[in-house]
Amino acid sequence: MKTSDFDYVLPESCIAAFPATRRDCSRLMVIGRFGGPTTHSEFARIGEHLPPRSLIVLNDTRVIPARLRGHKPTGGAIELLLTRCTGMPGDDANEMRWEALGRNLGWAAVGTVLAFDGGLTAAIARRGAAGAVEVILRTPVGTTVMQHLDRMGELPLPPYIEVARNRRAALPEGASGAVSREAATLFDRERYQTVFATHAGAVAAPTAGLHFTDELLQRLETEGHEIVRLTLHVGLGTFRPVKTEAPDSHDMESEWYAIPEQTAIAVNHARRAGRPVVAVGTTVVRALESSALEGGGNVVAGEATSRLFLRPGARFGVVTDLITNFHLPRSTLLMLVSAFAGRERVLGAYEEAIAAGYRFYSYGDAMLIRGTA
Repeated sequence: MKTSDFDYVLPESCIAAFPATRRDCSRLMVIGRFGGPTTHSEFARIGEHLPPRSLIVLNDTRVIPARLRGHKPTGGAIELLLTRCTGMPGDDANEMRWEALGRNLGWAAVGTVLAFDGGLTAAIARRGAAGAVEVILRTPVGTTVMQHLDRMGELPLPPYIEVARNRRAALPEGASGAVSREAATLFDRERYQTVFATHAGAVAAPTAGLHFTDELLQRLETEGHEIVRLTLHVGLGTFRPVKTEAPDSHDMESEWYAIPEQTAIAVNHARRAGRPVVAVGTTVVRALESSALEGGGNVVAGEATSRLFLRPGARFGVVTDLITNFHLPRSTLLMLVSAFAGRERVLGAYEEAIAAGYRFYSYGDAMLIRGTA
């Protein structure tokens, strides 16, 4: 197996620059994990395509405004993109340690204190290659780091969204005129976040969850499905292309996750009862399968980190069905989906989606891979 086996050509026009007008009016492709015909639908009708009495597992992580613009002691402008919190001390902390990517840091040494508006500072604790740093964020007494990030940080949209907007001057359906940076920022703060986002800490959205509305979730429960949650804080490494020709040589970055006791009990009970376990997104797959590997086959409540790299040949012991978006070529996400449903099956579905005008990537359309009849 080679990384190039997961390459495909995507016309630029297929990259979604904005989400659909309503979350649940995205298109939905339904394929069978083990074969069968393809169905084209819309996300609002996903209940019609789910197996009866499904256990639906959501990732309730919340994306933080992780891009910060500030200054060095010399006055030079710098930028930090927070990538992973180390330690997870809680939302009420006025000091947090983060890994980050720095821009224009120059020769700023360990110990240098970077300044941002509102009294937020970042002391460089470690420097790495290619702009990688570890910083200690501090705020004045009586305020928290998360409050400052929420007020002053910028949402770190995937770069392909910005490129698509700049090249096509794309607008949300129904909009008119030019979109200012301020208007786009307000728009993204709402739409690049799931309606069930609760626990702050992700630097990228669990995009399969973006299609759900509160009304749709309530309807699914009324139809007899059970919904539970876990938290996995998505890092930038999730979307990083695999640059080695041998996927086995790719180094997965760790991601923190937490599984509540209620969720662990529900998943294990559903498996014993033979009920479908539907993962909403690849992040949920990694959390559940990581926990089961560590728990001797059972999903275990608690906090942990995952570096699980699921690729063809991997076995899935928990998840039976998967809701996901359309992913980048040569990515670990595409490899995970290919491991779940088969590389040829998935790439054939992608080819069909391109021909049918589906919208790809974070703000794009969705796919349901059914593993149960």
